[in-house]
Amino acid sequence: MLELIKGAGLLIYPLSLCSVIAVYIIFERLYALRSAAVIPDDLVDAIIEGKPAQGGRHSVMSRIVEYADRHKGDPEAIKAFARLEINRMERGIPYLDVIYVAAPLLGLTGTVSGLLRVFGQISPETGLPDPVAFTKGVSLALSATLIGLGVALVALVPAGSLQRKVENYAAKIDLLLERILASQAKS
Repeated sequence: MLELIKGAGLLIYPLSLCSVIAVYIIFERLYALRSAAVIPDDLVDAIIEGKPAQGGRHSVMSRIVEYADRHKGDPEAIKAFARLEINRMERGIPYLDVIYVAAPLLGLTGTVSGLLRVFGQISPETGLPDPVAFTKGVSLALSATLIGLGVALVALVPAGSLQRKVENYAAKIDLLLERILASQAKS
């Protein structure tokens, strides 16, 4: 394992940084996008039944409901505020996209620089490399790509999953927002 890390060279540092950032964003977003923090069931029930919204304080939907209560005559402002809240739910997810694109490129850069070192050790007299050193050098050079691909996979799957989760919440919020605006129009 240590040989694998050594093979990545200096690019192990940005690759490590990418992996730490990806893991942080994934766990932070999983915590922030849990159902109780976005659309609590008791608040949904109250909105659907047309009762005063209670419960679910400090959730995304409760902030939208509170804003709607303060701005009853302005449905466009309420919709804009809801879009801002949805935008806040996406915070950090675009960085996962950057990481899963950049990590393999960083790994490939490490592989190319490692291969340059390996081919630079070819004997000028014979034009042939030492077979053992050459094979080991190529193997170590490829380790950077392997690490980069590993980091990309760690970021790719959760990025798609988290984005889909935000889209599902956005659809539910839109539906509930229409219910709120319809009840305001009646009163």
